[in-house]
Amino acid sequence: MSDPVSHWHAEHAVFSKLLDILEKEVDVFHQGGQPNYDLMVDIVTYLRHFPDLHHHPREDKTFEILVVRDPSLGIPLARLRQEHRVIAAAGEDLLKTLNDAASDALIARASVEAVAAMYLVYYRHHIASEEEDVMPRARQLISPQDWRAIESVGPVGQDPLFGSKGEAGSRELRRHIAREAQSS
Repeated sequence: MSDPVSHWHAEHAVFSKLLDILEKEVDVFHQGGQPNYDLMVDIVTYLRHFPDLHHHPREDKTFEILVVRDPSLGIPLARLRQEHRVIAAAGEDLLKTLNDAASDALIARASVEAVAAMYLVYYRHHIASEEEDVMPRARQLISPQDWRAIESVGPVGQDPLFGSKGEAGSRELRRHIAREAQSS
């Protein structure tokens, strides 16, 4: 088994990169420009589906095990589990707003920016909390047997963006990420 915490961190790095790209498009919107709504929708759709269906359930299982190993983590981990639900709801709101904006619905610029800002802030804070507070404890407290149980949680499936058989619908998003990586 590869290092589960390193894998967890690598997924966070992908999510953070996508949030960076999303934020750049929101900045274009904020400056009065025409953002790439299709790209924004692709990013939020990916972040709504892969992390919410695969990544967060494994994290939730990790949190359950961590609380057993260290009960003092109960409150912070309960907050992080709640954030999974908040991120999912904020993602749904953002996805609806972006789809409406892409279809030329009349939406106040401030409303789009507020929904996007909430999503970005919650998601970034959530990742930072897990990276700084949870992952080091998980590395110390979770056994190989626990990691096998964690890995079995959630639906079986590959990452539609970076799995070996990336979905066709993610092709443009993969190309955009590659372009971003080359320009960095």
